[in-house]
Amino acid sequence: MEPEARVTAIDVSETSLRHTRDLQHKHDIQNLQLHRLAIERIGELGETFDQIICTGVLHHLSDPDAGLRSLRNVLARDGAMHIMVYAPYGRAGVTMMQDYCRLLGIGVGDEDLRDLGQTVQALPVDHPIAGVVKRAKDFARPDALADALLNPQDRAYSVPQIYDWLERCGLKFGRWYEQASYLPQCGAMDSAPHAARLAALPSRAQHAAVELLRGTMDRHSFTAYRDDRERKAQPIGFEGEAWREFVPVRIPWTLTIKDRAPAGVAAALINPSHTYPDLALFIDAAQERLLAAIDGERSVGEILQSAGGFEEEKGRQFFRRLWEHDLIVFDAKRPR
Repeated sequence: MEPEARVTAIDVSETSLRHTRDLQHKHDIQNLQLHRLAIERIGELGETFDQIICTGVLHHLSDPDAGLRSLRNVLARDGAMHIMVYAPYGRAGVTMMQDYCRLLGIGVGDEDLRDLGQTVQALPVDHPIAGVVKRAKDFARPDALADALLNPQDRAYSVPQIYDWLERCGLKFGRWYEQASYLPQCGAMDSAPHAARLAALPSRAQHAAVELLRGTMDRHSFTAYRDDRERKAQPIGFEGEAWREFVPVRIPWTLTIKDRAPAGVAAALINPSHTYPDLALFIDAAQERLLAAIDGERSVGEILQSAGGFEEEKGRQFFRRLWEHDLIVFDAKRPR
């Protein structure tokens, strides 16, 4: 997909690297380099990277701070890092079952894993782990079961802990990979009794409050930047005039639902990646025409100009809502 990019992958598992090499040879991937190396030793490569993706790894390290600092030190000054770590509240059932397995001394043998799988599947539907089992279809696989419940080391981070963790390690928070779940202006919370109080909070406190209200987040996926970054870390904002030059690009898997739409609603827009059903965005006929005009080439200002008669302030709010609901992304750097 990006033949001009240079990609480096590291892993401590030779089995995983061997599998990746097989895929590399199968698909004749020329721009990928593989190294058997721990994250804490990434500096030994003597390279810096414009983008680092580290999902589902740091929370398994004995010293996650050391791992994150090592990645930060090889991130280019204006680079970006995509991180995913476990979240505590949605994993309460997993933590309980991990403790259960330790009490019984359950191991990774075939018989133990078979019995553990049967035990988990037989738990009552109101057990805290039931939601995780339902969402994670691979929980029935012995290797996935062992990774989730028998991993000797993992920890989870709440939203405030993520902010503190990043600051300790020389990074600053950018945005959530899918942000709608964390924003009080998205979904049912926008009309909740505490909506005004939530909206008055700083964004960091908003995200922490919404995590508590959602209650079932089991992971956090987000972008982070070096704290000495020279360029603005998050270029997307709707104050000032810059938003008119943003080029909107639709998320290709967005669903547009028109069946049984209530009066005055032309369609409901849904990002199926969201785990919370209240995050649908309802649009009227005029907004639907604006949505249809998004072609990945024209700026917001050009789209509004072509729409004719659409108030600019309403247009600004509409494109902001699309972005907040993870229905579009913006190209904020394209030369015009």
